[in-house]
Amino acid sequence: MKLERFAPVLFVLLWSSGWISPVYGIGHASAEVFLSVRFALAAVAFAIFSVASGARWPKDPKFIAHGFVSGLLLHGAYLGGVWWAIFNGVPASVSGVIAALQPLMTGALAPWLVGEKLSGTQLMGLVLGFLGILTALVPSFEGVDAAVFAERAFPIAVNIVAMSGAVLGTLYQKRFIHGGDMRTTAVYQYIGAFSVVFALTFVTEEPKFDFSLQLMLVMAWSVFALSMGAVALLLYMIRRGQVSRAASLIYLMPPTVAIESYIFLGEPLGFWMIAGTVIVVAGVWLAGRKPKTLQAAPSTAS
Repeated sequence: MKLERFAPVLFVLLWSSGWISPVYGIGHASAEVFLSVRFALAAVAFAIFSVASGARWPKDPKFIAHGFVSGLLLHGAYLGGVWWAIFNGVPASVSGVIAALQPLMTGALAPWLVGEKLSGTQLMGLVLGFLGILTALVPSFEGVDAAVFAERAFPIAVNIVAMSGAVLGTLYQKRFIHGGDMRTTAVYQYIGAFSVVFALTFVTEEPKFDFSLQLMLVMAWSVFALSMGAVALLLYMIRRGQVSRAASLIYLMPPTVAIESYIFLGEPLGFWMIAGTVIVVAGVWLAGRKPKTLQAAPSTAS
């Protein structure tokens, strides 16, 4: 069987695990220290891979700087916020639903960024998407007092704000990074991501990293399966002319994460989560009905 046939399924399984793996790291490391090590190892791994495969290294300082900034946004700001949120109580299934904000936020910003007027269908999709997320959040806030509400709301707000990093990083990459070899570009992107999360280790929670077997397995999965494997599969699909097919995979992510969270983490798959997931997927589908110039494959941040 050719890789082209099962690459989409493998990509969805790998990419969705990016919301499951943080849970296995809770208690063994602080989010910022874990991601600092992960991004440093990913940069080294891509550098070795680039040299071994004869990839071309960029010589233009501006191109290198653009790679650094795009990685700071795509991986550093986005994953930094998502992992911190999950480490601080946001259920992986809820975070997976929030991830659907990326195309919705991109669509909402389109009129200001590219001057395109949103259609009524697209506006309906945006509204549905945000209503779906609110629906999925009902169990998190049902029957709690003001103090607990505030305690749970802050990590969720961080998770939502973190999505702006993915949106801005994607738009930045499209505008400033043209051509070049994605293998070497990834090196500079992960260096940029490392710079922001490493800086955060000094201003957030107490640094922790216990070198336990479980943490080492999570790290290996995060570096090789997510930072390298999922990205490589996405690039493979795009280069095989499957851009629209790769973009459509975003619809499968929230339900896949919800199901995996139920199977591996025991998170409840109740009415509100199912309803919210369905509404979000419908909203993303409607909001995604736009001209081809604005369509994009999923972010490579995983």
